[in-house]
Amino acid sequence: MPRKGMRSLCFHSKTLSYAASSHSSPSRPSVPTPKPTLADLMTDQSIEAATALITKWNPESSTYAKVTSLFYESKSEAMQFINCVNDLQKAMHALVSENSTSEKLVHAQNLMQIAMKRLQKEFYQILSMNRAHLDPESVSTRSSRTSTRSSTSDFEDDDDVRAAGDSIDEVEEVSSIAMADLRSIAECMISSGYGKECVSIYKIIRKSIVDEGIYRLGVEKLSSSQINKMGWEVLELRIKNWLEAVKVSMRTLFNGERILCDHVFAASDSIRESCFTEISKEGAMLLFGFPEVVAKSKKSPDKVFRVLDMYTAIAENWPEIESIFSFESTATVRSQAITSLVRLSESVRAMVSDFESTIQRDSSKSPVHGGGVHPLTLNTMNFLSLLADYSNVLGDIFADWPPPPRSSLPESYFDCSLSDDSPAPVISMRIAWLILVLLCNLDGRAEHYKDVSLSYLFLTNNLQHVVSKVRMSNLHYLLGEEWITKHEEKVKQFAANYERLAWSKVIASLPENPAAHISPAEAKEIFRKFNLNFDEAYRKQRSFIVSDPKLRDEMKLSIERKLVPVYQEFYNRNRLTVRGERNSGSHVRYAPEDVGNYLSDLFFGTNDSGSGPPSSTSSPHRRGSRSKA
Repeated sequence: MPRKGMRSLCFHSKTLSYAASSHSSPSRPSVPTPKPTLADLMTDQSIEAATALITKWNPESSTYAKVTSLFYESKSEAMQFINCVNDLQKAMHALVSENSTSEKLVHAQNLMQIAMKRLQKEFYQILSMNRAHLDPESVSTRSSRTSTRSSTSDFEDDDDVRAAGDSIDEVEEVSSIAMADLRSIAECMISSGYGKECVSIYKIIRKSIVDEGIYRLGVEKLSSSQINKMGWEVLELRIKNWLEAVKVSMRTLFNGERILCDHVFAASDSIRESCFTEISKEGAMLLFGFPEVVAKSKKSPDKVFRVLDMYTAIAENWPEIESIFSFESTATVRSQAITSLVRLSESVRAMVSDFESTIQRDSSKSPVHGGGVHPLTLNTMNFLSLLADYSNVLGDIFADWPPPPRSSLPESYFDCSLSDDSPAPVISMRIAWLILVLLCNLDGRAEHYKDVSLSYLFLTNNLQHVVSKVRMSNLHYLLGEEWITKHEEKVKQFAANYERLAWSKVIASLPENPAAHISPAEAKEIFRKFNLNFDEAYRKQRSFIVSDPKLRDEMKLSIERKLVPVYQEFYNRNRLTVRGERNSGSHVRYAPEDVGNYLSDLFFGTNDSGSGPPSSTSSPHRRGSRSKA
């Protein structure tokens, strides 16, 4: 009813009452009616304004209101509607303090119910119609918009980049408007005592978005028995999907939902907590529960790197996990993430322990052809070099793990780098220990060679591979230059022992002073011994292998320096003295360049008999024309 009409009605009734009273009881004094206060007038105005606007948008009394969105039709009128509802709420408080049963209050309550149904409808429409603009990815970009703009500022002349930027700005603008509208409605409904209805709509719609996002990321609930039945290829694919899911969910899905929830329900800490918890808790528990199930499954060293990937994903995202799920009601999510970290740590330690046992148990007695690098060395160093790539998390994983027992290896294998008071980080100690276990195993394998020189060559090859792998990987930073230098010295010692045992007879067959004057008979005897010993050494060692090209060249050069110059000088001084002798070709079988050529053919592992030294009937001229390999 218009304010003027109400006031007229009240005025006339009061006047008639007063007149009748004065005629019937002339002796009683009149009681004046209280004059409306400014507060009364403002209350009436608030109810009158609310009546007009709320009735206009009452979907039950207007087809227009039923099919039209208030916030899409007119933003200014929508804000006016919110203001009217807020004023109506204040008016209702004023009326309750005066008369809790007044008709004005009943009328105001009816208006409030209509207004709340309208806002509830608007809230639902905004959430539903803006799913694309309120998706977590769009919302989460609000917090990183500054970096996005700075990254595109250098390409302002590029039309494509500018168009993409405009598109992003448009999406964010729509997203921001929708978020602002939702917040206005939520604050209005909460302050009016209708927060429950608002929250119910929000939870239903937003939870479906989170659940759908988790499903699309390929995360699903799996039991330990289901995982144990999977082949490794299938499980590895699941883990890869999970790793991507963690990245996306923490950057966009849960981050975006937290931003949206905090913004919409900024007026109430308890409501935004309950909303976010109900929306995200189930999906987050599913996401962070997967690693725990994997960690409990069957273990084998080849799985350790995927397990480490999962550990790294949680560890690197832990600040975000703590920030996004900071509410007390989401403590179970944080707890699940920590539980998964603990289980993954236990799994990694178990698999590394199994790997160590595998090294120790590997005891095949078949020597490697030519003293080359053993498959155990290749596999172990590949494993350890990959393991070193995870040094940032391995320190935490092995931090409280007891050191390996020294009793499992002979005391002679220990050195200062593994002493009890070593300052080396725990992961460096663990990797140094695993290499030590490998070297101990290799030392035992070297004994399987009948030729002692070949056993030293085997140790040379394998230790060289270990050192090279350390130097070329992150093992370098874990073990340090001192460790590398010390083991490089051991490689040189092994190589020197090989050279001494394999070539000492050949070197010893030449005189200490090759320039000394000797008789033709003595020269023939020296040539004969040299030929015999060189043939024997070469035929035995032409099948030997040195895998590392640089080491191969160094070893050949070392042998050549000890052998060829001495032989060259002896050959130049004495070959003419025996040339006039009968059967001189059988005495001087090798020219110095022949010796160098044959040495250059060493350490390639060839078994071709044609590559050996020539027979006694070979021509020196033809031998001298042999090209170097």
